[in-house]
Amino acid sequence: MGQRLLLLVTTCLWALSCAVPHHASSRDGLLRINLNKKSLTHESLAAAKAARQHDALRLKSGNSDSDIVPLVDYLNTQYYGVIGLGTPPQNFTVIFDTGSSNLWVPSAKCYFSIACYLHPKYKSSKSSTYKADGETCKITYGSGAISGFFSNDNVLVGDLVVKNQKFIETTRETSVSFIVGKFDGILGLGYPDISVGKAPPVWLSMQEQKLLADDVFSFWLNRDSDALSGGELVFGGMDPDHYKGNHTYVPVSRKGYWQFNMGDLLIDGHSTGFCAKGCAAIVDSGTSLLAGPTAIVAQVNHAIGAEGIISTECKEVVSQYGEMILELLIAQTQPQKVCSQIGLCLFDGTHSVSNGIESVVGKENVGSDVMCTACEMAVVWIENQLRENKTKELILQYANQLCERLPSPNGESTVSCHEMSKMPNLAFTIASKTFVLTPEQYVVKLEQSGQTVCISGFMAFDIPPPRGPLWILGDVFMGAYHTVFDFGKDRIGFAESA
Repeated sequence: MGQRLLLLVTTCLWALSCAVPHHASSRDGLLRINLNKKSLTHESLAAAKAARQHDALRLKSGNSDSDIVPLVDYLNTQYYGVIGLGTPPQNFTVIFDTGSSNLWVPSAKCYFSIACYLHPKYKSSKSSTYKADGETCKITYGSGAISGFFSNDNVLVGDLVVKNQKFIETTRETSVSFIVGKFDGILGLGYPDISVGKAPPVWLSMQEQKLLADDVFSFWLNRDSDALSGGELVFGGMDPDHYKGNHTYVPVSRKGYWQFNMGDLLIDGHSTGFCAKGCAAIVDSGTSLLAGPTAIVAQVNHAIGAEGIISTECKEVVSQYGEMILELLIAQTQPQKVCSQIGLCLFDGTHSVSNGIESVVGKENVGSDVMCTACEMAVVWIENQLRENKTKELILQYANQLCERLPSPNGESTVSCHEMSKMPNLAFTIASKTFVLTPEQYVVKLEQSGQTVCISGFMAFDIPPPRGPLWILGDVFMGAYHTVFDFGKDRIGFAESA
């Protein structure tokens, strides 16, 4: 399913520390994996830009082919840990990734990829528990691909031995990320629905082999930059020292990603409108920021003073069609039909309004997709302000201001590090409860040439229906809220991190 959802940056590089013996289960029966963190440089920002663009194409097309896995550009942004493969164990540093489901490591039969020469390679001849499979496979990413074949062997995670696990031995790795990355492979923690070759994810094998006290794993990310520990990944339960109060659970709505249904995003308690009737959301340990519809991100940027870009098309729509949009909404026109009625969109939310006659004018208007998008955002903004009983002048002025707060083409927006005390709280609505993020939690500090740069933790990512609108709740959210992935009951739980 393509490269991982739009991982952009994270405040820290979270790296799983130590060797396998140090990840032993504690006396309470939980398998703990300690997380360490390192400073993140500006280069990490550039390393992940291709991921979002590739994913946007894949999700818009609704492609759910099982030969493509949703992974991210991993450089300086992922969760790393040591596992053992085979008997005796051959150690590999892998990414623990909730957005993919396969386990893969380089093979001793990988001869023609530089990445394989720079990382340990699995040698099946050295393992007494190896079982041949041989089925070939390929996983395509936004910036490269891996190919190889399946094998079966024991996997050591902490002191748990997962027997006869199906995994991929890669024989070709065609990405710079695989060369410069500090990981050797991937250990996917997503659902089997997105697994290449129908290989069970490791957690499913743990469940079937009854290795865990409870069928869950949980993440705690320590956002204290001065702390020695970066957090913990716990298999088989959760550590009560890592959260406050009780978890709020929401059912998984679509298996593959850990996807669920969420409600509105609030700015200082006020609705942003776009997801007032619900949006899909994915909670993902591999996505650093919070990603969502541009119409909402622009409102967030306006509220927190983020520097965006001025969209000429957006301003043109507001100046030329703003009053018409306002009048149609006042006349109770369905919001999804407004832009088609004024001729900026060829789809009214239910069907195409095009006459189907190809013409030169029609071809020229293909480029007006940008105008259509700008119109749809303006409708959201104007409708939301109407709910606040604002005057026509204030509504159009607000929409015009939001055009200047649209995120950059790369998705991110900068903010002033000195203005954080003036920024509002933001909140996600999940299971009818609000999960608040303070400025200290949603503003990401990035090291750049010895200087600290602050960026908005929100970035734009538009996925149309039926798959979207879609939010991706990454490390910014998971840092504020301890997250439980309950595969026994197909649900996700959130509680305030301690």
